[in-house]
Amino acid sequence: MKLHPTTKVFLSRAIVAALALASSRLAIAEDTLSAEETALSAITVNSSDAKQHSILRQDIIATESFSARDIEKSGGSMLTEVVDKRPGVSVQTECSLCNSRNILLNNLPGRFTTVLIDGIPIFSSVSSAYGLDSISLGGLERIDVSRGAGASLIAPEALAGAVNLVTRRPTQNEIKLNQQFGSYGQHQTDAFAAKPFSGGAVTFNFSSNTHNGVDGDGNGETEFSRFDRNLGGIGLFVDDLAGFKVKTRLDFVKEKRMGGSLTSDYNAAKSDVTGNPFNWSRGQHGSQFTDGWLIPDTGLKHTYNGGMAAMSEIIFTDRTQLIGSGVHILGDGTLRLAFGYAKHKQDSFYEETVYKSDQSQYYLEASTQQPIESGYITAGVDYRYEDLTSKGHNAAGIATNGIDNYQYRTPGVFLQVYRAMFDNRLEANASIRVDQHSEFGIIASPRLNLLWTHADPQLNSRFSVGKGYRAPTSFFEQDHGILDTTRIVRQVTKPEISHNASYVLSYSTDRLAVSGGFNWNKIYNIALLDSGAVDSGGNPITLFTSAARPVTVEGADITLTYKMTGNLAATVGLEKTHYQFDPGTLPFARPEERVYLTLDYDRGPLDVLARATWTGSQDLARFYDYANNPRYNLDGSKKMDKSPSFWTVDLRTDYKFNKQWSSYLGVDNAFDFKQVDKESTLFIDGAGKLDVTHIWGPFRGRFLYAGIKYNL
Repeated sequence: MKLHPTTKVFLSRAIVAALALASSRLAIAEDTLSAEETALSAITVNSSDAKQHSILRQDIIATESFSARDIEKSGGSMLTEVVDKRPGVSVQTECSLCNSRNILLNNLPGRFTTVLIDGIPIFSSVSSAYGLDSISLGGLERIDVSRGAGASLIAPEALAGAVNLVTRRPTQNEIKLNQQFGSYGQHQTDAFAAKPFSGGAVTFNFSSNTHNGVDGDGNGETEFSRFDRNLGGIGLFVDDLAGFKVKTRLDFVKEKRMGGSLTSDYNAAKSDVTGNPFNWSRGQHGSQFTDGWLIPDTGLKHTYNGGMAAMSEIIFTDRTQLIGSGVHILGDGTLRLAFGYAKHKQDSFYEETVYKSDQSQYYLEASTQQPIESGYITAGVDYRYEDLTSKGHNAAGIATNGIDNYQYRTPGVFLQVYRAMFDNRLEANASIRVDQHSEFGIIASPRLNLLWTHADPQLNSRFSVGKGYRAPTSFFEQDHGILDTTRIVRQVTKPEISHNASYVLSYSTDRLAVSGGFNWNKIYNIALLDSGAVDSGGNPITLFTSAARPVTVEGADITLTYKMTGNLAATVGLEKTHYQFDPGTLPFARPEERVYLTLDYDRGPLDVLARATWTGSQDLARFYDYANNPRYNLDGSKKMDKSPSFWTVDLRTDYKFNKQWSSYLGVDNAFDFKQVDKESTLFIDGAGKLDVTHIWGPFRGRFLYAGIKYNL
């Protein structure tokens, strides 16, 4: 990694200054902020004792925490499954073939959600497309979700919020084994081991997960992709290394996934380039023909002759990441040093287009938190480096090497002041972050967060207002399936800028917890793609531009949890969202209303969780811009203007036989609702061109699974 001379000076002076402060020390109290809490919430001060059933952590920034037990009870085998189906939190699948997924907070595009591990941001738009499914859940203490921009001092690009995975420091010998079998050939093996030693601990983690492709309408083309995923990792914890309390982890990911054809032979799918292995007449509004479809503009037949290759998307992912942090006593406060490194390689085949990318990311941070009168001050510097090099060719065989190459270097400084006032009833932190972006110049991101404890100490108000930015990277973050382009003409001259505000009112007692509020986010210069352009020679090109008008997303939600008995708790959540946007600027359909219902029963060795989610109708005509880009079914009929509302129901039962052995049985989407029962995920335009991103509902139907666990 080659640093610009100005960057070198900027970093070296700031880091040396921070390290020079480490000349004195005091014993850290047990309630000192952990490094990851500092990074995610910027600063955390408890204003009152947390209630047993509180929805939110007692932080200035509204933060929902999911413990290791919550993660287990969710039944999720990957991060995207664990956090899904919660008020203000959902997962958007962005392709019906390869199933690239993003986490949406407050219904904003997934690229505005920052994922951190132990407070360290190490995922990009490229690595997030498939990488969020490949984050190991083994050895986690909790997952923190902070909705709304400004959730992290070190991640100004988190315009929708942040998801932070906190690694657990083990205190005793552990062996955890899990074996699961499920529908569609799914089987998963997880293993976790921990060994404390004098002054630290070491952990080992492994996961293998396989799932066959799912074809819900019987046309021979999948809606839920096949995958073979292997994860491994090592964690190291040192309680005192030159005065630092250190936490590090090294993770490896190898994954193969394929959507489209049902075969498990990747090479066979790539080499089969002629003929018709599919039945296009199957499913809702299927074609009149088994070997093709009707062209709406002409009424003529289009005969499909692309074999498996033209309808297959195959992605091989190879990722290595290393992150670490150390906290040192510095006077009456702390000094934190952190680093992150990720090497992400992708070898992909998109419907006869070859795309291979190689990405490196680095993150360095030095920060200190020191007490001041009635509060704290946090100051620090960090440096982010992200690059991407790619090569490949389009379906016509034209080389597209370097089509979306970029290199961003971003040193930054941040300062935050926390004060408690009015007998600690008002807690406030004001922060400013300044980045020197290598392409977009100097960018400032101010933020103000307030926490007010009402006369009733069980009632709290949180208010946040500020500004954030995000530097667009490549076309990949928005449409990885642009298959016909020969080059990308980049016309983006400004970063995406967010002005945002949120308010949350929460109330908590021993039996009742209520949290409700609103959020407002206005995003300027939102990055757009025009894949229908051509150059002077008639070659297809893609324009990478910015929207002329901002996108505004406003939302309100409320969640109520009531402990009905000592063993039974019920949760009700409601969510309402309003969108202001020009058609085409929000690329995938989103609902305006959702309802969430949960029953959680724990008694002795038995745990039962039932969860129902209602998703309201979605305005498909508006989101998919039918006015300018009509969409049709394969029989030539028009796509629905609005999707139907629907329920999904998930059930899970855990039973513990003894301290070592337990088993579980679950069903997701118990009533087997899937989009293809109402409308295909495929669509054609007026000229008869086929695409695979007509998305509004679940792709996989009823999924049954069972497993057994061993804990020592």
